[in-house]
Amino acid sequence: MDGGAASILVADDDPQMRKLLRVSLERESFNVDEALDGYDCLAKVDGKRFDLIILDIMMPKLEGWGVCREIRHTNNIPIIILSARGEELDRVLGFELGADDYVVKPFSPRELVARIKALLRRSGKNSLDQFLVLPGMSIDFNSRTVTVNGLEVILTLKEYDLLVFLASNPGKTFTRQQILDQVWGFHFVGTTRTVDTHINTLREKLYGDQKNAQNSITTVWGIGYKFEAVQ
Repeated sequence: MDGGAASILVADDDPQMRKLLRVSLERESFNVDEALDGYDCLAKVDGKRFDLIILDIMMPKLEGWGVCREIRHTNNIPIIILSARGEELDRVLGFELGADDYVVKPFSPRELVARIKALLRRSGKNSLDQFLVLPGMSIDFNSRTVTVNGLEVILTLKEYDLLVFLASNPGKTFTRQQILDQVWGFHFVGTTRTVDTHINTLREKLYGDQKNAQNSITTVWGIGYKFEAVQ
């Protein structure tokens, strides 16, 4: 990375699309690397640090769905899915697999760049320099890391944002729509099912099989969710 500029990996098997994205991103002073298929993308992520990935779905050897799933096993790097498949079920699947944004082709390069900048701002390490410390859990706002009982828990960008939003408002109940608006943003196109899916995966990562976790995300039936923190 040159001069601290963000490094972006573009994974797409279409050379013309890669060229369009490279030109658009380099114009904004981003450093750009390219992956030609799913396995190439995984190899590059394993060998180099990137700040964000633009991931096509329809790629040879390994589709973007599989790539996104594999990356999320060990890495919370922001992922934007770029796809010609714009049906609601495809978008929901993308978010369920851990994508942070979903852009449908054809797209506006200017809008894509704006979305990239927004994601990078939210994933930046200098927005807050403090901790939220709870019994058995610590959230480091500076490094965007979460530890439970002394062990780091790998969360996606959206899972982290969801946890921070709820944990920063302990005891307050939010509707699914309120959570969508605050965590995903008012521009989000999708259903409240996305919230349920992310809550379930977040609970699994934080608590596993624990029945009496010290801090918990509680379902408020008929309304939404709240974070209950043990003082």
